[in-house]
Amino acid sequence: MIEIQHLTKTFETSDGSLDALKDVSLKIDDGEIYGIIGMSGAGKSTLVRCINMLERPTQGNVIIDGIDVGKLSESELRNERRQITMIFQGFNLLMQRTCLKNVCFPMELAGVKKSEATARAKELLEIVGLGDKLKSYPVQLSGGQQQRVAIARALATHPKILLCDEATSALDPQTTQSILSLIRDIHDKLGITVIVITHQMSVVEQICTRVAILDHGTVVEEGKVSDVFSAPKSDAAKSLVYPDGCDFDSAASPDESILRVVFNGAAATNKPLIAQMAIEEDIAADILSASTRSIGGKAYGNMLLGIPGGKADLAAVQTEGDHFLGGNDGRNAGRSDRRQSGSRKSNELYKENSRYIC
Repeated sequence: MIEIQHLTKTFETSDGSLDALKDVSLKIDDGEIYGIIGMSGAGKSTLVRCINMLERPTQGNVIIDGIDVGKLSESELRNERRQITMIFQGFNLLMQRTCLKNVCFPMELAGVKKSEATARAKELLEIVGLGDKLKSYPVQLSGGQQQRVAIARALATHPKILLCDEATSALDPQTTQSILSLIRDIHDKLGITVIVITHQMSVVEQICTRVAILDHGTVVEEGKVSDVFSAPKSDAAKSLVYPDGCDFDSAASPDESILRVVFNGAAATNKPLIAQMAIEEDIAADILSASTRSIGGKAYGNMLLGIPGGKADLAAVQTEGDHFLGGNDGRNAGRSDRRQSGSRKSNELYKENSRYIC
């Protein structure tokens, strides 16, 4: 387990002190794929560099498997870093070395026998799909292939923690998908802990189980990826989930009721919800906006609907909500809150697998 306890990092600049991290506390379980996300300048890279002590925190502790790494001697820290490896946005390969020798490099530093290092490097290059590129140089590879070599190199010393600092930011979308799939496959095969640093919500959604959102050096939200995505609470989380904004007041005309459908993992959300509503209830819902994604094979996201006619049609939608989203099986949470805002009625109807907010 990784425990980050009240971590603060202050840099001294010509303009005075700058707090890059402010009292950050996190717990990351063994074998977890954990995301740390935030906009540029949020403190993400500083945090990950504090985990392996490339940056010494001003205050606080980083405890890995019960060991306070900040209290280790330099020689002890070098040994510990072999268990905490890192891949970068810029790949950081040695351009004068072949792929094979790049992967061998950390083992050379660790004093591994050449024959053992070569065998291990060949095995890792096979794992990342580059078994035919042993003698190729980085300049002869695509960006995605270079990152695969970097991943193989990071695995050379049998690490227990893999730090990914914006590892896909320099790659095109298709290559990003292949690298993320590779990281997940490696995690599944080796059981290592993976910490993903990114500014892209799509990266977190695809491979992470939990996420912390950093904003100006502070953790403003933390939890399961599905929970944060389906119901963001902080302004920073909302700006990441809804990058184009979400203005409920201006989304619909004054004579429309606004209904927000939140998909949070129900299998039944694969059904044609709007088409069923139109055909079976004769309700012409206006789709004002929609943002849904697949996380772990389930649908998450939001859909903003305009329901014409006010209370009557809105009540029909709420009454038939069970039918549209999977049937009335008696498992409703049964909570309903009502509030008035101008000419629009607001109501929340919570269910086990879905939520309306209108």
